[in-house]
Amino acid sequence: MPDRVTQLTRTKPVPYLITGSLLVLTLMSFVPASLNAAQGGKTEVFPVQKAAPAVVVIETAGSEMELRHQLRAKNGVSELAPSTSVIRFSVAPTGSFGFIPAKLLGLALITQSPDLPLEQVPPATNAYEIHKLADGSGMLVGFVEANLTPQLTPSHRPKNVRLGLYSNPSDKAPHIVAVPLVKLIVDRMPIRLDAKEPDSAVLLDMDLQSTANRTSSQTGP
Repeated sequence: MPDRVTQLTRTKPVPYLITGSLLVLTLMSFVPASLNAAQGGKTEVFPVQKAAPAVVVIETAGSEMELRHQLRAKNGVSELAPSTSVIRFSVAPTGSFGFIPAKLLGLALITQSPDLPLEQVPPATNAYEIHKLADGSGMLVGFVEANLTPQLTPSHRPKNVRLGLYSNPSDKAPHIVAVPLVKLIVDRMPIRLDAKEPDSAVLLDMDLQSTANRTSSQTGP
């Protein structure tokens, strides 16, 4: 009888041992993550959607080259490295600028192409300038009429603005601007102001939206 009592007494802790083991294993499963965080390891976070850049306007007077230099300095961009080939916007270095023919720009914006071909040197005097900012965002550079500049500032801009962006300055369009590519809607090809002159300034009509209308490589990585 004493042997039986002893045997029964020894079997009682078994359920507690199983429960205790499961509890220890459960707690241990949290240890690596805790140690990793404590040691400064990476923790997974939800991706943050990058806001589109604001329109940049230079309202001071100056020559075309002076205005372009001012805008480039304000956007913090420098020219692309010399290259004999065209480089895609998606692989161009951040903080740089390049040029695109007006016709190719029109096609890309109308079809909402996810990328743009850029050249270091303007392929024509009426080529458009493209800025790739430090955060990878794309900006289209051009010239606008004086009466449009107040509507381009965030505090005064209506929901959508219809604007004409000229490739070169003139008495009619003296102010240089940079508009975010992801906020543009284009439904027609650019037109030359002088149809008989191949290097004539070009006008591209577009809608500037209050929010980004698409996601593409023009927004940056």
